[in-house]
Amino acid sequence: MTETPHPLYVRHADTLARALTAITERAYWSAYPESPSPRIYGEHAAAQGEAAFRAYLGKDFPLDQATATAGGDPVATERSPFGLELGVRYPRADPDQLIEAARAALPDWRDAGPRTRAGVCLEILARLHANAFELANAVQFTTGQAFVMAFQAGTAHAFDRALEAVAYAYAEMTRHPGTAGWEKPAGRGEPLRMTKTFHVVPRGVALVIGCQTFPTWNSYPGLFASLVTGNPVLIKPHPGAALPLAITVRYARQVLAEAGFDPNLVQLAAEAPDDRLATVLAGRPEVRIIDFTGSTEYGDWLEANARQASVYTEKAGVNTIIVDSTADFAGMCRNIAFSLSLYSGQMCTTPQNILVPADGIDTDQGHRGVDEVAAGIAAAIGKLTGDPARAVEIIGAIVDDRVLARLAEAAKLGEPVLESHEVAHPAYPDAVVRTPLLAKLDAAADDVYGREWFGPISFVVATESTAQSIELFRRTVGACGALTAGVYATDEQVLADVEAAALDVGVHLSANLTGGVFVNQSAAFSDFHASGANAAANSALTDGAYVAGRFRIVQSRRHV
Repeated sequence: MTETPHPLYVRHADTLARALTAITERAYWSAYPESPSPRIYGEHAAAQGEAAFRAYLGKDFPLDQATATAGGDPVATERSPFGLELGVRYPRADPDQLIEAARAALPDWRDAGPRTRAGVCLEILARLHANAFELANAVQFTTGQAFVMAFQAGTAHAFDRALEAVAYAYAEMTRHPGTAGWEKPAGRGEPLRMTKTFHVVPRGVALVIGCQTFPTWNSYPGLFASLVTGNPVLIKPHPGAALPLAITVRYARQVLAEAGFDPNLVQLAAEAPDDRLATVLAGRPEVRIIDFTGSTEYGDWLEANARQASVYTEKAGVNTIIVDSTADFAGMCRNIAFSLSLYSGQMCTTPQNILVPADGIDTDQGHRGVDEVAAGIAAAIGKLTGDPARAVEIIGAIVDDRVLARLAEAAKLGEPVLESHEVAHPAYPDAVVRTPLLAKLDAAADDVYGREWFGPISFVVATESTAQSIELFRRTVGACGALTAGVYATDEQVLADVEAAALDVGVHLSANLTGGVFVNQSAAFSDFHASGANAAANSALTDGAYVAGRFRIVQSRRHV
């Protein structure tokens, strides 16, 4: 049976074809411009998007989702790191009704076929893209990201990652033909002839558990990978960053309904902080796919207890930079400083440990001792954060009090290199803004640097040699995992040794970054985010393994 192209598939076929090419070429490509320039998005787009965002504040969120009204009084759980009063009220979700509605929506969506589902998913992305400024404001004021970062990571780059997931899923779903003729010789008799049909069958209800720091970027790959493969999706946002995903659900439901499908294919599962809704839903037998970004403790619990589901997790890690030598000392310090400062280190990819031989390194500026390396990085951080107006556009605001508590604890550790201090935000006087903290530790202090310190906290670790740095890298990442690693070396053998160590512990490696590419950034369609090969994550964004387990092939056959 041939799938009749849906109008939305026809509309977006060229974009899908280009995305399919991009995932095989791995060169630069983006479908969604990352600059919020009026020359790209129009003169009034920014003002209209901000107005749309502010129209949500202090009100019931406009969601046409009957299943979310049965759980009692609405909940308002967000507190902006910038001090803006949000007060958005979300309908409290009822698990039974969410699952019942999702299961009822599945059959028609399954039977629509891969092309139709891909077309609808790309139309959802187009609708979100048309409202990118609205979404970016929601990301900014719930997460503490500066606006440009919220626009880039929270909209354009998130859309790219979603499209990448759709492309990988489409490639996997269409790897085999929909039908095939089968003929087997039978000696002198007539051949055995059959027609075989191969159905792409979704696993069941999918659950996306959102995080507070990157609610769209981390949620969209799982959301769109599950949806395009035929699974209805329940989106359980972090209570501190519900608005970006509520907006996502609102537009997704609009597109689904306009395309003739049940909008309950995408539902918002909002909760009060003590509801433990993620745990309740993750334990339901109907939930067959779970995507989670967050703490190691809860990620481990999901992997161990949600046995009925395919669980995709991104957890904590100890990201590391090994410094052996450099041909551009100033460029190295600037690059590392920006990586440590961006969004106050509240990124799962931010470097934490900078391993430097105690007797120093060779550079283009002569030999530099470990204290001079630490001072160079600290000076570069100070230059980035010295002017408050400039600083807040890089470091943003602190997302929650737990980060502040870690900062206070870390300030008592090691030898201070650069102390963290408060910054007054020029536009938002109630914003909670802190500059990065940098401390020096000895290699023996692995009880400190051997665990994650999420936030603007990093350590320069003085080692006996580069060989010991590599050994500590293997040990800490082997035990705790990491999403990123970096190395600075002018010796090809050192670069090869560190790359071999990175392969052994399954972490992506960047070498000698001194310009406009940073270790904590990854590009969709080219870079893989996480590897699934160490404890920091059990999957990668985005590869075939990330999407293939979200559906199964079920065949039927009959004699001709």
